[in-house]
Amino acid sequence: MIRFHFPIVIIDEDYRSENTSGLGIRALAEAIQKEGMEVLGVTSYGDLSQFAQQQSRASAFILSIDDEEFTAGPEMDPVVLNLRKFIQEIRNRNPDIPIYVYGETRTSQHLPNDVLRELHGFIHMFEDTPEFVARHIIREAKSYLDGLAPPFFKALMDYAQDGSYSWHCPGHSGGVAFLKSPVGQMFHQFFGENMLRADVCNAVEELGQLLDHTGPVAASEKNAARIFNADHCFFVTNGTSTSNKMVWHHTVAPGDVVVIDRNCHKSNLHAIIMCGAIPVFLTPTRNHYGIIGPIPESEFSPETIRAKIAANPLLAHIDAATVKPSIVTLTQSTYDGVLYNTETIKKKLDGYIPTLHFDEAWLPHAAFHDFYGQFHAMGKNRPRPKEAMVYATQSTHKLLAGISQASQVLVQDSQSVKLDKHLFNEAYLMHTSTSPQYSIIASCDVAAAMMEPPGGTALVEESIRESLDFRRAMRKVESDYGDDWWFKVWGPDFLRAQDDQGSEPVSADWMLHADEDWHGFGALAEGFNMLDPIKSTIITPGLDMEGRFATTGIPASVVTKFLVEHGVVVEKTGLYSFFIMFTIGITKGRWNTLLTALQQFKDDYDKNAPLWRILPEFCAKFPKYERMGLRDLCQSIHRAYAEGDIARLTTDMYLSNLQPLMTPTEAYAHIAQRKTERVGIDDLEGRITTSLLTPYPPGIPLLIPGEGFNKKIVDYLKFTRSFNAKFPGFATDVHGLVHEVDEETGRGRYYVDCVKA
Repeated sequence: MIRFHFPIVIIDEDYRSENTSGLGIRALAEAIQKEGMEVLGVTSYGDLSQFAQQQSRASAFILSIDDEEFTAGPEMDPVVLNLRKFIQEIRNRNPDIPIYVYGETRTSQHLPNDVLRELHGFIHMFEDTPEFVARHIIREAKSYLDGLAPPFFKALMDYAQDGSYSWHCPGHSGGVAFLKSPVGQMFHQFFGENMLRADVCNAVEELGQLLDHTGPVAASEKNAARIFNADHCFFVTNGTSTSNKMVWHHTVAPGDVVVIDRNCHKSNLHAIIMCGAIPVFLTPTRNHYGIIGPIPESEFSPETIRAKIAANPLLAHIDAATVKPSIVTLTQSTYDGVLYNTETIKKKLDGYIPTLHFDEAWLPHAAFHDFYGQFHAMGKNRPRPKEAMVYATQSTHKLLAGISQASQVLVQDSQSVKLDKHLFNEAYLMHTSTSPQYSIIASCDVAAAMMEPPGGTALVEESIRESLDFRRAMRKVESDYGDDWWFKVWGPDFLRAQDDQGSEPVSADWMLHADEDWHGFGALAEGFNMLDPIKSTIITPGLDMEGRFATTGIPASVVTKFLVEHGVVVEKTGLYSFFIMFTIGITKGRWNTLLTALQQFKDDYDKNAPLWRILPEFCAKFPKYERMGLRDLCQSIHRAYAEGDIARLTTDMYLSNLQPLMTPTEAYAHIAQRKTERVGIDDLEGRITTSLLTPYPPGIPLLIPGEGFNKKIVDYLKFTRSFNAKFPGFATDVHGLVHEVDEETGRGRYYVDCVKA
């Protein structure tokens, strides 16, 4: 039997007292415990908002108030005000958890209706036996707990505890195989009984079928669609990379013209190759920090897209005036948090492009807070496009509570076109394993259920508030340091104080306006873009927005190496920036730890602390640095960046004119046909790549199969080769750039696989 720990929480200032009230409430607590329920007794609310967060760990609340706690007079009693505030804090997160007031016969007369109507009951002292009252409260608490689990997760728990013998795969048979080996025992103890008992195959009929979307799986997908404002939802167990390919294989045929964000995730580029499509790219802006900005609004007009089709040499046989692209795919949001007004895009493209695909891998939270308005794909009370179907692919594992690879495809029907679920499922089956991991399905189910308002709204608001508090804290540290250096958090110059015009986060503060210095993206259209504040890009000293290097500088790669050795792991590292996310799992303790680690870095940098002392693990791997100081290392890398003018070179490279010389599918086919050759960096100019070329940072594909190398790209790769040789441990990783080491000489050479000449 699975036993969950959800105590009944009793709050009574007399809980440990020997007076009548204390004796009565402890008698009730003992009666509850005798019935097998846990009790947690406390004497005060403490911090109301912090205490109210305990609602996720409780099965019920009992709030004890005596008549003597009320004061005479017409004013609202402080005890009532505290009770009201506490209940409001609870209900802002959880509308269902039972709340009882335990008091004397006259206590209810002192409570206003807005408090009384939120209660599950009022318990009068000594008017019934503690045993009877305990059973009543326990019944309500168990009823509440029984209703928590969404359909699939509930069915999976029921199956895991019903004791059925497993004669189907997987071969570990509910974990039993692991018990037959010492290392297996270790594995079993690490992951636990429940995870292994719940690891089953699709032969278990009572769990439904992910591949056919039946039973509890179908019920959970329907529930998630409702929660996320979609008409259809499909759980995906191998990440949004796969979700994207499903959408493409359902909507794109060989030879189709497709419109796609140039800085999209590589899975969308893989989909181009797999589907045999011919891409027309929308080019984003970019600043010299390496931060990818928005695609200008003008790029989304049908006239601009037709001009791009006409200019594409691979589409010379196509009449740009009459052809309609089959899909547009847009990254919403960018890695650094830039969002698009999706309603503007829908209005521009509805009737021209039949499939609008928003890759919202980094934005599943936006549907649950008014802060995001129209800056996500699907929202309540928003008009449907007349013709265009809207798809959103979301990584519920990135910013929500799904476990790794948990993803979903959301679909919104248009006014005139409905999704054919059977045809879509053909694409779904093409990319889904016939042995899906059931714990991932369950996490898709639970991640969606957690976002049901008001709980989901409270989680997102907490993320936003924590990110704003972090930004304020960083600015306070900067102010305290005065003229001395400190890190900056990229974002608008104006940051609202906590007590300015209320405490609600204001989305207008985060809109991007034309020609603002802080973003460096130029003349943006008004109302078209917003920055998501929970995506925090931290800028290190040494580089300005114009791409000019200061005399001294602190490359971000050194900072993040330092942070790793101090137990802080960031999401992404650029030249002079690194990226963190305030997901629904981030706490004040976490970001305060980061803040403290950054202050420690500053102290060690200013003292030029020896690397052997502050980066011992790194120096053990790369002994050449152990006698250097931290400031010396930063300056060495900074000087190399400045001499290579790498910020401007990287920006110019991404914005350069990249010519398609062959379709992506045709170029990639040379790999299977073994018609490739490995070309050294110095000989790459003019050659056609057969693979994606993806520099990290920023992790965005630079070239796709079929495109040719130009001088700027070759210059960048030459810099990479030189830099990697000088600074082992800080090497720039470029996927698609092959590094081979001669076993006899120990010398390494870099190549790219190209179409054979």
